[in-house]
Amino acid sequence: MIKFVTSKFMTISIIILLQQNLVFSKCSCENQVEDSYHKVSEALKYKLIAMATVFVSSLIGVCIPIFAKKCSYLNPENDFYFLVKAFAAGVILATGFIHILPDAFEALTSPCISEKPWKLFPFSGFVTMVAAIGTLIMEALIMGYHKRSEMKKAQPLDENDETHHSDNGSSHVHNFSIASDRLDSTNRLRYTIVSQILELGIVLHSVILGISLGVSRSPKTIKPLVAVLTFHQCFEGIGLGGCISQAQFKYYKVTIMILFFCLIFPIGIGIGMGISNIYNESSPKSLIVEGFLLSASAGVLINMALVDLVATDFMNSKMLTNFRLQLGASLALFVGMICMSILALGEDS
Repeated sequence: MIKFVTSKFMTISIIILLQQNLVFSKCSCENQVEDSYHKVSEALKYKLIAMATVFVSSLIGVCIPIFAKKCSYLNPENDFYFLVKAFAAGVILATGFIHILPDAFEALTSPCISEKPWKLFPFSGFVTMVAAIGTLIMEALIMGYHKRSEMKKAQPLDENDETHHSDNGSSHVHNFSIASDRLDSTNRLRYTIVSQILELGIVLHSVILGISLGVSRSPKTIKPLVAVLTFHQCFEGIGLGGCISQAQFKYYKVTIMILFFCLIFPIGIGIGMGISNIYNESSPKSLIVEGFLLSASAGVLINMALVDLVATDFMNSKMLTNFRLQLGASLALFVGMICMSILALGEDS
């Protein structure tokens, strides 16, 4: 009898404990669901804020150099403009090395990706190198084609000039004018190519960053990125706007390039928000595609910053003959690099 009562008591106790555990687990699950909904709604709020602030900061940054031609101290021929471009070059360089390239390495070395072949070879560095050299070669080929075409068109003109012009001062002035026009045309073409390729590189990583931000459901991840990306886009816009202003595009082309740059990041966020339910950022395919695109984008930006901005301006005759301008531009370059590098701390927090 005592055994029966004892066993029955133990059975009832176990049932009560199980019921309590079921109740607690149910409450816990409900709380998690409520927390999940709260996080998603809060994350959505920060995503919408990011779309607005990034658009405004991009617009301000890219418009500063374009509309600064009316200001004497911000004219492209002014010394101060060299400092602005050096600062922007430092920002773009740090973007490639500090912000994009580490993410590319992280994506292609993720534990979610198989060992072979992705972890047996540094694909991120290889793709970055190929993209940087490929950009340089493509730019050189386009410039070379334009130069050869100009030389073929100029040959008949030169022959006519030798026939109809006498050997006097007017012929020298005429020839100098032709040479000057050709130089201006070549420079405009170069700035046109540089601005378009630079925008392409910026667009690539802006879309990827926008999608990554859009699919995120963590307010703690998104909140610090809003401030970081706001400054990031503003600084990048200054660099791109400088190239656009020197390319001397027509107004409608300038408008298209400005809108394209300003809208691409918010569009990326919108795409990320739209695919957030089906997109798995940890899947091998997503990581591989992201790693390759980020690596290519880093290569383009690094090449643009070093070759087309830093090397071009630092080897400019105006800067070579002005020691103070050289020091100022070097300082501005490092300040841009440091400012953009510091923003990486906000991304990791």
